[in-house]
Amino acid sequence: MAPVPYDLACQKRQQGKWYPAVMRKSILILSVVAAMGADRAVDPTYLRRNLHKVAAQPDELSAPGCQYRPVFGSGDGESRIARGLSRFGLVQLTPASSCAPVTYAREEQIYFVLSGNGQVLHGGEKHAIRKDDFLYLPPGVAHGLSASAGAALDVIVMGYKIPARMDPAIPAKLQIANLSEVKKQVVGNHPPSTLYQLMVGDTKSTRDRLSTGHVITSLFIMEMTPGGTNFPHHHDREEEVYLLLDGTGDMVAGGGMDGVEGRHASKPGDAFFIRLNGTVGFYNTGKTTAHILAIRSLYPFGK
Repeated sequence: MAPVPYDLACQKRQQGKWYPAVMRKSILILSVVAAMGADRAVDPTYLRRNLHKVAAQPDELSAPGCQYRPVFGSGDGESRIARGLSRFGLVQLTPASSCAPVTYAREEQIYFVLSGNGQVLHGGEKHAIRKDDFLYLPPGVAHGLSASAGAALDVIVMGYKIPARMDPAIPAKLQIANLSEVKKQVVGNHPPSTLYQLMVGDTKSTRDRLSTGHVITSLFIMEMTPGGTNFPHHHDREEEVYLLLDGTGDMVAGGGMDGVEGRHASKPGDAFFIRLNGTVGFYNTGKTTAHILAIRSLYPFGK
């Protein structure tokens, strides 16, 4: 049989009438890989939510007049992204209502009172709470919230998983303080345009108002003047959450080649979860002072 002329072979290839076996196999493999890639979601380097736009969902503490808005962690559709964090959300109580008491055997929590006043149940005892109070709730201790008769109560709940290797000490008394008791200061290499109020640190901390955290390494408020920044940066061992309480500006999350390119215009209520080694920071682009509630926690590296 005479060989097919070169020009004719090229023409038949172009018309799809003739392919060597190896070419057919290659096309099949590429098609399968493309299909697999189309079905696979890439994990984000950060998560963004708005505290007030997240829908309330049933939770262990839910009760008539008490609802929970899951921002990150438990109840959120991308809870797998946060590794040390178990929950970060907003509890809202109508006047004179109460949440169901809860106990988490391997989870430490911090409450921060955004507004209102009421009481917190801690190990069978009730304690009065008010706006800007922050309190540490150790693992294994029953706790709950109730609002006073005259006002609603909004509380940020932050929970973190205690690894099996940790055997945390349980404080005998409720660890509670108010933001008014915490001085404002410049910290580390951050510029003076940002003042810090260091609220909660780990058990070895000597600079924070409460030194109680095991997975939690730092809870603080940042106050930034117009045009100010805390300089975008990253953490080698910690995840972090930023919640913009007031003011406006650009939140830095993710980042680009220079570590600063991931700027996101933000408004009050915007919350960002930053994965390990992700760039994080803030630029106050508004005309008023901005305040950010931030919390850092150890990434669970294993044994």
